Amino acid sequence: MSRLESMRRRLTAQIDGINWAAERIADMDGDVLEMGLGNGRTYDHLRQELPDRRIWVIDRMLKCHPSCVPPEADFLEGEAEPMLTRLAQEGRRMVMAHYDFGYGIKDKDVEEGARLSPRIAAVMVPGGLILSQQPLVGFEQICGPDTIAPDRYLFYRRV
Repeated sequence: MSRLESMRRRLTAQIDGINWAAERIADMDGDVLEMGLGNGRTYDHLRQELPDRRIWVIDRMLKCHPSCVPPEADFLEGEAEPMLTRLAQEGRRMVMAHYDFGYGIKDKDVEEGARLSPRIAAVMVPGGLILSQQPLVGFEQICGPDTIAPDRYLFYRRV
């Protein structure tokens, strides 16, 4: 599979996954967390699909497309660990999270996901859903939409 085909698979998985999760959290209370803003495509889709939810965003720096800049009060700039700790200390509760951090080096990405998992769990409501490109630990792995290959995107529930 070419890198271009792989990218198309990833983007389709993100769209289908966000839409799937948005339906499942419709009757649950809590905010949404985007971990890794990048150029803002998934954040923009989250805004479209969950217009009545507060969407928190964590990223090392703001470098997204101008149309995708989150409100200043919802953007936490810096390393993920202190930002997740801050959200937990403030009592923020997430019903859905999208994990899109990564260095592009598999071993490093897997290690970071495992290290951040307890901090992510600390802000998730019981039953909250997490969509991730990377494996996370300490959550119940669940099946996502049938349109996504099991190895393309991972879906978790906070028990």
